[in-house]
Amino acid sequence: MMANKEDSSTRLTGSESSDPRKGRGSQQDGRTTGSDTVLSPCPEEEEEEEDGDSMEESEPYGLAEEGEDDGESGMERRMDEREEGRVRESRKRRREREPSEGRATHSSSSSDEEEEEEAEEENEVEEDEREVEAWLAADLRDLAAPAWRAVSSLRQREIGRGAQFVRRACGARGLVQRLELQGSLEQHTGCVNTLHFNPSGTCLASGSDDLRVVLWDWARRRVQLEFDSGHKSNVFQAKFLPHSGDSSLAMCARDGQIRVAELSATQRCKGTKRVAQHKGAAHKLALEPNSPCTFLSAGEDAVVFGIDLRLDRPATKIVLVKDSNRNIGLYTIFVNPANVHQFAVGGRDQYVRIYDRRKINESDNYGVLKKFCPSHLVSSETKTNITCLVYSHNGTELLASYNDEDIYLFDANLPDGAEYSRRYKGHRNDVTVKGVNFYGPCSEFVVSGSDCGHIYLWDKYSSRIIQFMKGDRGGVVIKKNKRERDEDSMRYGYRYDTQLLWFLMRHRRLQRSRRTEGEVDESWSSADSSNEEDMGPDSMQCMSS
Repeated sequence: MMANKEDSSTRLTGSESSDPRKGRGSQQDGRTTGSDTVLSPCPEEEEEEEDGDSMEESEPYGLAEEGEDDGESGMERRMDEREEGRVRESRKRRREREPSEGRATHSSSSSDEEEEEEAEEENEVEEDEREVEAWLAADLRDLAAPAWRAVSSLRQREIGRGAQFVRRACGARGLVQRLELQGSLEQHTGCVNTLHFNPSGTCLASGSDDLRVVLWDWARRRVQLEFDSGHKSNVFQAKFLPHSGDSSLAMCARDGQIRVAELSATQRCKGTKRVAQHKGAAHKLALEPNSPCTFLSAGEDAVVFGIDLRLDRPATKIVLVKDSNRNIGLYTIFVNPANVHQFAVGGRDQYVRIYDRRKINESDNYGVLKKFCPSHLVSSETKTNITCLVYSHNGTELLASYNDEDIYLFDANLPDGAEYSRRYKGHRNDVTVKGVNFYGPCSEFVVSGSDCGHIYLWDKYSSRIIQFMKGDRGGVVIKKNKRERDEDSMRYGYRYDTQLLWFLMRHRRLQRSRRTEGEVDESWSSADSSNEEDMGPDSMQCMSS
């Protein structure tokens, strides 16, 4: 599933949210997946005979070289020519903007000088192409041989030896390369920000800027239930609580509220209730794999709440995320599926932080158990943020997506400060808060959306793109994303004045509070549900997708 920020329809493809019946062990929304977490490592692959029926008819989408001639080479050449033409046209416009005396000089130049200038421009285009190719080729590894073969696996299943058939098929690269759009679900009147399957995979929950939540019978493509979330601003996440019989749905939104909806077996919403309140947008919730009553929330106020629905006052502040006495607004949080005492957070700086709820002491390293960050981003002048992070199915790896940067894979078992182990390139994460996720029953692939409107799937081990929807094979879209990122960085730098935006957002909140003064909201929130400190520049809100 892909929650598309460009429209209000929900598209049925492979996505950040995976049907638990078809694989994928972790439960990330943003977006999200089902909550049936697989904690055990992958079973040993049985030796299977080589029969050449691997389902992998097409080559993976290479980043370092053009695709093989498969009938689309003419189209690819035309797209390459258009890309080069775009570069030349851009240079032409720059020359036209030069001072008049410069234009006079050019107009009076000889034809030989013009030819030399054109040759220099062509050399620059070729040099730019080589640089992009080199950037794309870095950090890549060779694709492994296919681990699953269709014919031999079907034969094994027919003779009663196919217990792992579905699990292995869902992690097969050949089938992932054949993913395509299955259909669209249309009901919301605002942008869809979140998707989440129930544990059995039969029902899909979606939340939107229209403040409503829709439960879908996605197989029949029809609405089961639609209800008002109770939120006052964009709904960012809506997740089924595990082992609740699909009767409890936790939600968070731009208004900072954490709410829980009670659903009946007769497809009716009994009501929603606020259980916590952040002093800033709350983008993500983190479910505990086997608990129907407890989960975590993270907000732009830098606070992590632990929420236990069995208590009279469910919300308890676990930690205030700080660094050098500066609050770090949070965009994402995820619980380790193999050790529910540990959770990871990311937000308005470049560090992935891991905490252990049993060992948090804010006077000792601000309570952090360990931190990870790509070494080249530690001292980077650009203001990088982590828009999403997620654990693998067995809790051994962490994926982190950085705004207008790349996606990085960390080994969660390594000590504090360890370098990333894999890097995934080609997409664009700038305009909205992009999600990232593992895909496959044993986290074999990495999946993410992109500002260019494509869904990207990488092979986890080789870091190569093996599938992206509605794009060309020759890499024109990927190269274009790289160039636009570099151009924006040079043109705008860190494009927003954080202090000014924080002032404007605070002014708007004060205006809204005056208008709604006197309203009473039924709530389970505790008295300390909000951070005691005022919000600072680093708690500014940003658009989610």
